[in-house]
Amino acid sequence: MAIQAFAVIGAGTMGNGIAQVAATAGLQVCLIDAQPAQLDRAKSGITKSLAKFVEKGVIPAEQKDQALSRIATATELDAAGAADFAVEAVFEDFSVKSEIFRRLDKICRPEVILASNTSSIAITRLAAATSRPDRVIGMHFMNPVPLMKLVEIIRGIATSDDTYRVTRELSEQFGKVPVEVNDYPGFISNRVLMPMINEAIFALMEGVAGREAIDTVMKLGMNHPMGPLTLADFIGLDVCLNILEVLYEGFRDPKYRPCPLLRKMVDAGWLGRKSGRGFYEYQS
Repeated sequence: MAIQAFAVIGAGTMGNGIAQVAATAGLQVCLIDAQPAQLDRAKSGITKSLAKFVEKGVIPAEQKDQALSRIATATELDAAGAADFAVEAVFEDFSVKSEIFRRLDKICRPEVILASNTSSIAITRLAAATSRPDRVIGMHFMNPVPLMKLVEIIRGIATSDDTYRVTRELSEQFGKVPVEVNDYPGFISNRVLMPMINEAIFALMEGVAGREAIDTVMKLGMNHPMGPLTLADFIGLDVCLNILEVLYEGFRDPKYRPCPLLRKMVDAGWLGRKSGRGFYEYQS
């Protein structure tokens, strides 16, 4: 089945980016979020992002206008009923995600693939909320979606070869590089990344070095584009904590235990860039 209509559930940063790359690739996109204000911010953000691509000569102005014309918004999940492929991109909470999958299973046609942009939650568990576990898959984009090439494609225990093939081809249509990963906590990206970030936070908490020193060592010594504390602020400290908790619960290994300083900062509402304060301070 050719994918022409594409639904994205969740109009946060990741959902916006997924909607943008899908529309730029020629798909009709329905971006769904229960909050109208979130949809307004999403449409504005996508418009600004595409305008930057035009300014830099990445795409012509006509392509920007065409992409924007392909994006519709809705506040009800029922709007996903016309989709040929649906991607869930809401907050990393299993109960919220599984309820969305349960409802999408009833709304979408039986042949429609249901994908999750989850960064750590088991695809097999999400698939169990549906009557089509063979048609459920992980499609983990990297942030910022329009710029980052990688997509982790995660196969649950029941994911079919055909579902994987269609998802891989769709990723390539989006201009991404798909990498197949099996369904284990944190997959590859966050299983490797989050312990590094967590260890950097432990080093800060224990007074091994200051925030700038820790970040500079990783940037200049390991050639990382940004330091782990800056990256944690960019991701969102609440998201980092959530992923570490998934890893700790999934493996029961103390090496994944979230640093107490990370938990304290999340409790204080210091979530990084999105709240204006994390390991660094940001102006809105």
